[in-house]
Amino acid sequence: MNLLEKKMLSLLKEMKEKYNVSGVKAEFEAEGTRMEEAMRLKEIATRADLEVTIKIGGCEAIKDMFDAASLGTTHLVGPMVETAYALKKYITATKIAFRPELRDEMKFFINLETITACKNFDEMLKLLEAKELDGIVLGRVDLTGSMGLNRESVNNSEILDICLTMAAKAKEHGKKVVVGGAVSVHSLPFFKAFPVGHLDRYETRKVVFSCPGALNNTETAFLKAVEFEIMWLKNKKAHYGAIHQEDDSRLVMMEERYKRSIEAINSFN
Repeated sequence: MNLLEKKMLSLLKEMKEKYNVSGVKAEFEAEGTRMEEAMRLKEIATRADLEVTIKIGGCEAIKDMFDAASLGTTHLVGPMVETAYALKKYITATKIAFRPELRDEMKFFINLETITACKNFDEMLKLLEAKELDGIVLGRVDLTGSMGLNRESVNNSEILDICLTMAAKAKEHGKKVVVGGAVSVHSLPFFKAFPVGHLDRYETRKVVFSCPGALNNTETAFLKAVEFEIMWLKNKKAHYGAIHQEDDSRLVMMEERYKRSIEAINSFN
């Protein structure tokens, strides 16, 4: 581990101890996490004794699922599952990518992140395959976008009512409930509006907090989560920056050699 990764590890251990952090998260979807990045995150999380959530690129992104299996992820999230058919495709794909012994150690979630998905949730829950679904992630930013609202609307009463309804339906079927999307200290009143036991976790882009303990977090917890993501991005930039520059000197040498070869050929003519 490099120096920055050691700082990230120390920060994760602190957040686990003080701020009810239970895991970290990477996205093969919108974030575009590469496998080598996910491997670095997995190592840091393992050393901090934290879970890893991977959000794949679609309900049937089997290659992403194979990669998640190779990483040894504990939580898998299928995005943009808007219909019962999409849920069926997702569960079927997980059976291809994860052997039974791996499935026993994992939790499978879907993102409810559009108003269409929310309207179709009852139909999804009627599926036989829904029994193999462990929970839902309520993605508030995309939900507001699907309703023609802006990002600043994530904490408003209309979005809260929808999330409370989806959570109640999920709990009736024994599912876990996670809330994400523009999570900040300003989201705490939103989270505290959930009935006791209806909110299991909330998550930023990179950090997963467990409830009910995390409902008592202070602003510092959210600042620490942002600090971790900044470290993550800096580490990523340094890694790819080094790759970008590793052949610079050889490129200069080869271009000079090419130029001299051209000049030598021309001198013979």
